[in-house]
Amino acid sequence: MSQPRVSFEFFPPKSLDGSFRLWETVQVLQHLNPSFVSVTYGAGGTTRKLTHEAVETIHRHYGLNVAAHLTCVDATRAETLEIARGYAEVGVTEIVALRGDPPKGSGRFAPHPDGFRDSAELVAALAETGKFKLRVGAYPDRHPEAADGDADIRWLKRKIEAGAHSAITQFFFEADTFLRFRDRCAAAGIDAPIIPGILPIENWKGVRKFAENCGTVVPAWVDEAFEKAERDGRTDILARALCTELCSTLIDEGVEDLHFYTLNKPHLTRDICHALGIAPDVNLEKVA
Repeated sequence: MSQPRVSFEFFPPKSLDGSFRLWETVQVLQHLNPSFVSVTYGAGGTTRKLTHEAVETIHRHYGLNVAAHLTCVDATRAETLEIARGYAEVGVTEIVALRGDPPKGSGRFAPHPDGFRDSAELVAALAETGKFKLRVGAYPDRHPEAADGDADIRWLKRKIEAGAHSAITQFFFEADTFLRFRDRCAAAGIDAPIIPGILPIENWKGVRKFAENCGTVVPAWVDEAFEKAERDGRTDILARALCTELCSTLIDEGVEDLHFYTLNKPHLTRDICHALGIAPDVNLEKVA
């Protein structure tokens, strides 16, 4: 089994304790030499300033290639592009361009009157600057707002044609979910890299609720496995085994990149990477 390239997603801290968690996560995972790390935006753009601070700190102090999340929510076009210019000024050259979730309690997404209407418009405007490598989201399971089963494919193709370099998928539980999606994308003429998003399961109840909200299909066998593991006190072992097997299957099917949603909890992600044969960078460990 060949070693994949790995990348990690973090979220910006909202408290002192959250800051300690983020910096511990970065310090633990930087040794795995990620191809890039990303930093999320809160729903409704609520962590815009915190995201910028976290991106700049990780870029400056850890020397990692950081992809900053940028959304269309609650901002004018000028404000959004100004944020992007700020990233370019501090040396950040990658952006994960997303429509973004609406503010809590506001229902469906509604664009700002002077803002970008959707992620494809955002991608096109950022591509025009010529300053960034652009990544976008993709959905192996049907997005809750998708009009039909092929809408996610059509929308992804539109974003790639607007200037996106690659896509990162929502998480999923079975390798076949991603592999079928990859085949459908190829059949639709999408030739940009599609990176599977991997969510190591730290808390099954929390992950299950998240899956329901974002449209990720939960197989019955996963539910049953965690129910039994919880009774036996073996959820950590199950989570590690399932995620490692998922990643191994993807690698055997030719996947060369894995993007881990860390939730700012590094140790399970680190252990899975080690199980896949991804060794720490000795030079980085000496620096630390």
